[in-house]
Amino acid sequence: MSPARKTSKNTNMYRCRECGWTTAKWVGRCGECQQWGTVEEAGGPTVARTSAARTVETPARPIADVDASLAQFSSTGIQEFDRVLGGGLVPGAVILMAGEPGVGKSTLLLDVASTFARGTSVGQGAGAAESGSTSSGADPSEGGHPAHDVLYVTGEESAAQVKLRADRIGAVADTLYLASETDLGAALAHMDKVSPSLLVVDSVQTLASAEVEGAAGGVTQVREVAASIIAEAKKRNMTTLLVGHVTKEGTIAGPRLLEHLVDVVCQFEGDKNSRIRMLRAVKNRFGPTDEVGCFDLLEDGIEGVSDPSGLFVSRTAHPVAGTCLTITMEGRRPLLAEVQALLDESATAQPRRATAGLDSARTAMLLAVLQRRAGFNVGKLDCYLSTVGGVRLNEPAADLATVMALASAAEDKPLPRRLVVFGEVGLAGEVRAVPGIRQRINEVARLGFTHVMVPASPAGVGEVPEGVHVKEVASVVDAVDTLFPSRS
Repeated sequence: MSPARKTSKNTNMYRCRECGWTTAKWVGRCGECQQWGTVEEAGGPTVARTSAARTVETPARPIADVDASLAQFSSTGIQEFDRVLGGGLVPGAVILMAGEPGVGKSTLLLDVASTFARGTSVGQGAGAAESGSTSSGADPSEGGHPAHDVLYVTGEESAAQVKLRADRIGAVADTLYLASETDLGAALAHMDKVSPSLLVVDSVQTLASAEVEGAAGGVTQVREVAASIIAEAKKRNMTTLLVGHVTKEGTIAGPRLLEHLVDVVCQFEGDKNSRIRMLRAVKNRFGPTDEVGCFDLLEDGIEGVSDPSGLFVSRTAHPVAGTCLTITMEGRRPLLAEVQALLDESATAQPRRATAGLDSARTAMLLAVLQRRAGFNVGKLDCYLSTVGGVRLNEPAADLATVMALASAAEDKPLPRRLVVFGEVGLAGEVRAVPGIRQRINEVARLGFTHVMVPASPAGVGEVPEGVHVKEVASVVDAVDTLFPSRS
């Protein structure tokens, strides 16, 4: 008789802490998200939670009989936040807010929570509420919303610390309740007691359930916490705002499953050296994902900026060589921005290339186009390029403005003060059309500029606003000859 086969007693599983992928043996690289060093021991095999068929409490209904009014937008009272969400908060929706530490996520959500709790009208924020009454709700027919009970659960600060920040930014409301908890069961108990219309959890990685293993913030815990909160939100028809941490790469920490479970994923961005913050919707089941909200982070709170164009332009008494204005599209919103260039003799054999707010690789390409196609000898000069106000210009429409700023710096001649330039530049020196030309021209007219240089097109730009002169150019050479006729 053959000897009995030995069976291994090791039934431990290994799980990726980033995406939740499991494997029977340890590997250095996750087979799902391809991250290195994220696979770790997760204990025994997962036991399936099965379920036999149960009695249905709410039977399925024809879609025509479903009352859609239960999912109508409700304004938060902050226009820029409503813009990104597509109109406001939807009852039962779960919104994930991600951003780097210190960018202002907690300040923004505390402002949203207090404004929503007070029932202020659209356009008011925490700062405006200091002079207003907090005892009565706003009339919805006048563009506001009634007062609501709001629960703010924080796992990173004490209730006293949150109250200090609320006093500083004027975000105190009678119907805003604070709870400092790191236990999921306790947080659910607070929901039962308060029955809020809006729940804010800061942050989802700090809560942990006593019924599952693992430390707070781990894959298992984040999945359990998120699933429990989402289930409560849907059952209670309660809008929920979750704060999520981000990794060094800027992605949301924890399993990617979290992004698929929630209804809206928002990214809060901003340079720590600048007061300007941008809110973008990466995923939105109730509205567009191409809207951008702009906020100004002040010492006494955070305010929405409805017209941020002036924040990204320098204020000088006289025109300066090496500067060029452009119109960039942030989502569907046109913004005025300024590109500044400085060229100088290089003290080393390798010329220096430094950029801030612009892509360095694309800048090197535009320098080569300017030298090869337009005849500017800039290859051996140190080049410094920057934007004003911390704005980042990622779209190709800023190419022509970058080239014109470089040409102005090389010629040491300022461009016309009332000129705005936009267009994509190709390697052949051609200027290509960009989306939203008419919308950009209308923004130029609204801001009071009189001249705009745009890419040439066979159909033309059509009717332009009164007082705006449009110059169409087909190549970089045409643009240079127009602005610097002495070179031709």
